[in-house]
Amino acid sequence: MAEYIAPLREMQFVMQELAGLEQVAQLPGCEEATADLADAILDEASKFASNVLSPLNWSGDQEGAKWANNAVTMPAGFKSAYQQFAENGWTALACDPEFGGQGLPKILSTPVNEMWKSANMAFSLCPMLTQGAIEALLVAGSDELKQRYLPKMVSGEWTGTMNLTEPNAGSDLAAVRTRAEPQGDGTYKVFGQKIFITYGDHDMVSNTVHLVLARLPDAPEGVKGISLFVVPKFMVNADGSLGARNDAYCVSIEHKLGIHASPTAVMAFGDNGGAIGYLVGQENRGLEYMFIMMNAARFAVGMEGVALAERAYQRARDYAKERIQGTEVGVRGGPKVAIIKHPDVRRMLMSMRSQTEAMRALAYVVAAAMDAAKRHPDEAERAKNQAFADLMIPVVKGWSTEQSIEIASTGVQVHGGMGFIEETGAAQHLRDARITAIYEGTTAIQANDLIGRKMAREGGVTMKAVLGLMQQTLGKLAEAKGEQFAVIRARLAAGVAALTKASEYMVATYGSDIKAAHAGSVPFLKLTGIVAGGWQMARAALIAQAKIDGGDADPFYAAKVVTTRFYADHILTQADGLAESIVAGASGVMALGEDQF
Repeated sequence: MAEYIAPLREMQFVMQELAGLEQVAQLPGCEEATADLADAILDEASKFASNVLSPLNWSGDQEGAKWANNAVTMPAGFKSAYQQFAENGWTALACDPEFGGQGLPKILSTPVNEMWKSANMAFSLCPMLTQGAIEALLVAGSDELKQRYLPKMVSGEWTGTMNLTEPNAGSDLAAVRTRAEPQGDGTYKVFGQKIFITYGDHDMVSNTVHLVLARLPDAPEGVKGISLFVVPKFMVNADGSLGARNDAYCVSIEHKLGIHASPTAVMAFGDNGGAIGYLVGQENRGLEYMFIMMNAARFAVGMEGVALAERAYQRARDYAKERIQGTEVGVRGGPKVAIIKHPDVRRMLMSMRSQTEAMRALAYVVAAAMDAAKRHPDEAERAKNQAFADLMIPVVKGWSTEQSIEIASTGVQVHGGMGFIEETGAAQHLRDARITAIYEGTTAIQANDLIGRKMAREGGVTMKAVLGLMQQTLGKLAEAKGEQFAVIRARLAAGVAALTKASEYMVATYGSDIKAAHAGSVPFLKLTGIVAGGWQMARAALIAQAKIDGGDADPFYAAKVVTTRFYADHILTQADGLAESIVAGASGVMALGEDQF
């Protein structure tokens, strides 16, 4: 079974030439993020992904995480791989230097994280959740909590989790019933059960730091009455050593469709007298703090979509080059050929490739905007970039994950009957991808966030600004020569017009008929992703053509233009239909009574 090979040339192009690594390196604190350093880091990360993580992907899926006696044992090789991962400094890449991190910008850590997810999705979830916990503690934790927990979380000696969901709550966090009782000494006793806790328990590290949503005795009802607590698996002594076992146990793990090597735990807090916890920040602001984790996690899950799409594409491409079946269309009596010669197989592969490249391009550009929002010296620039990132994060998350499922399914189709057989590996990518559209808020939750908090609340101001940037790209396309660019421009122009129409409808309708707006929210998210992805692909094609015109013979650039043209013809052409379903389709959604379904 072929191992994952990081698409370094593509990653370097998007990071450096499209997303603007050079501009990010000019931001305060990012001066060391040069192209040479980026290339060196990506090269080392690709080796670790291919040689250490990828070989464990299949075996880990087959063996799975095991639970017994309130403890989880990871599949063979995972503990050793994690120890190497931490020792090599990968856990600290983007973390605050004050606590032992390397402080590198998000535009540089994003392709590295993509590699982990492509190579071994189940493994990558552990450091991903830890990073989210670190960010929440950095923003809201007391100095004491930061000093006690962050250095060992940053170093990878300890891992972190986020404990939100409960059996009665699902995505409705207002229904959280886990309670925290103050003990009068600054500590709390936490009682309750949490479900779907990724890496809630495992044997790769000595301690796990749980961030837990719970209610204080006098808390108001609803989301305004939720607080956030640190609940460690093992208590931490004053000198930093581990103390007694806390009353926080994994009482079972879920049996899932995919990501079998990632333990999804049911966590019980306080069954034996109370789990000791520490308040993070202020009382009743827990959901606000948890959203720090969730926003980071939503972008990271979007990158899971990109990563799994890439892995599925690589496997399908390699199989298509090796599988001999049938003769070439139009060649009578010719020899049997590899199926990559067949037009429909090529169409499927180009569909997988072009969408993956569009998703990656959009995500990396958003990552660069997140760096500027955090570090740019000009307040107005920080605000502008933050608004863009806020608008696009639900798109990166929702669109990329939904398309990864479709792309992985297409990968199975390329394999034919063998794709349905587990041993080829194609099915695993589809199974693993399926959870990504549910993680950290379903696609509908992302879409409702997009049309509500990110658009209607501000009257569509940021979306109008983004559409203005797309118009600027259309102007540059008009100046480009050749049929390829004429077609790309025409398709993108139609897509921008469709997105403009749908955006204006959403802003106008959200206040007057919110159900109609919500009925079209997921198609609107998909439309936004398709057009925003096409915009980035068009920018990439312009950059590539400029390189070609300058005498660069690297075939990568010619392929980028061709891939963009395919995206324009096969993906951007969906925009008009989606806009129509958004503007005119709400009546069909709401027309039937519940008893008619």
